[in-house]
Amino acid sequence: QVQLVESGGGLVQAGGSLRLSCAASRSISSIIAMGWYRQAPGKEREFIANIFRGGTTSVADSVKGRFTISQSNTRTTIFLQMDDLRPEDTAVYYCNAQVQSGSTISPSWGRGAQVTVSS
Repeated sequence: QVQLVESGGGLVQAGGSLRLSCAASRSISSIIAMGWYRQAPGKEREFIANIFRGGTTSVADSVKGRFTISQSNTRTTIFLQMDDLRPEDTAVYYCNAQVQSGSTISPSWGRGAQVTVSS
């Protein structure tokens, strides 16, 4: 398991930008990917974006063109640059790491960062 700590959430007006960060407690070679999910009140948690160790990224259609995922050179921190924010982006944003042990891949989760977009 690895501990994940998110930062950078807050309140922003529609059209504004925020940058989320997620730091892993340690660098372990068994982290095969890190990413972001979000959960709005009354809704299920949804995938936003992820990035694999080699740098390959995947971004949900709902935020494509507005959100960008990246990672630090040490690959222990990932970032989510969120531009042109909309009220419907309001949610708790969770950092996720996929950790491989043998043939098993298990998720680790951060505690979440609140993002609120006002209209």
